[in-house]
This record gives sequence, structure tokens and C-alpha cells, in this order.
Amino acid sequence: MIGFLKGTLASKKGSGVLIDVQGVGYEVFMPVSAIASMPAQGNPVFVHIHTHVREDGIKLFGFASEQEKQVFVTLLGVNGVGPKMALNILSGLSWEAFAAAVEKEDVTALSKIPGVGKKTAGRIILELRQKLPSMAGEGAQAPAYDDALSALLNLGYRKPEAQDALDKAVKKGAEGLEMLLRDALKELTKS
Repeated sequence: MIGFLKGTLASKKGSGVLIDVQGVGYEVFMPVSAIASMPAQGNPVFVHIHTHVREDGIKLFGFASEQEKQVFVTLLGVNGVGPKMALNILSGLSWEAFAAAVEKEDVTALSKIPGVGKKTAGRIILELRQKLPSMAGEGAQAPAYDDALSALLNLGYRKPEAQDALDKAVKKGAEGLEMLLRDALKELTKS
């Protein structure tokens, strides 16, 4: 799984960027604000990556900050929200404004985003209101935890059960990506 890319900006497109990493071009889909913050073509870039694996392909989603990536991954745990809609949400609102709208239960602000109706906005608020405010207030979690959570989501586990298993692994003293994944998978496969 790819956690970040560090290379040279080859080009910007409407939906993302192309990053040259030692001669290999990685197509990365990004929120509009993150694309706008990228330097001019040919300059070095560092992008936080969420690797989204499906049976029909692998897509890379890039973010300017670890917090923005966390919000994206959290959004993927909401029923009916896929990567395209999550990216659209983060293009319509900064991650801070999104977290604030969820905390304030502001359906109107969320439903102004193209593709997000009142029903979807309500579901997002209902499922995320306990998760995002703490994330916005506390800052980034450990990168290994985030990468382990992303891996479990890509394996098809639902976000609440994946977080539960990871939290149990952390309480047992698991550190680092491999230990977190191993212990969390043990928790998830218990009968």
C-alpha cells in the first residue's frame, strides 16, 4: 500500500495530478484545493496517499495534509459514500469546515455540495458526528494506525469494526503497521 509520494510534479489535471517518482508516473486524484496548492510543473512535491483497491482497479487519492486524508478515509466508512463523493465533499469544503459542519449538524452546508443531497448529508452527520469533532480537535493520529485502518477498509471491513479491532490492538501494546494489522486481523477473525 502506498502511504505517500515524494517526487516531481509532472502535470496538473482537472481531477488530480501526475507525479513522477524516479521515472514512474503516478496518477493521483485530489480535492480541488489540494490541486491548487501544488507548485508549478517540474517542482518537488510531497503528497499523502490513500490507496483505494477494488476488483476493477487501484486508484490513488492524494491530500495536502494527513488530517485531510483522515477525513477522506472516515468518509469512506459512511454507507453510500464512495471515493468519488468523498473527494467531491473535500473539494466543496476544507476538511476543517467539513468537520465543523458535521459537529454543528449543518445539513444545509453539506447539501450545497454537488452530489450531496439532504438525505446523504443527514446520514453523514449521523454516522460521523462522534468521530470528526475529536479528530479535528486532537490532530493527526499515528500514521501507522491510519495506514492499518486504510488497509482494513480496503480488505472490506466496515470502519467501526476495523477501528474497534485496532483500538484493542493498541491497548494490547501493538505498535507499527505490521503489528497493528496482525493483532487487528486476529481480533476481526475471532468467532
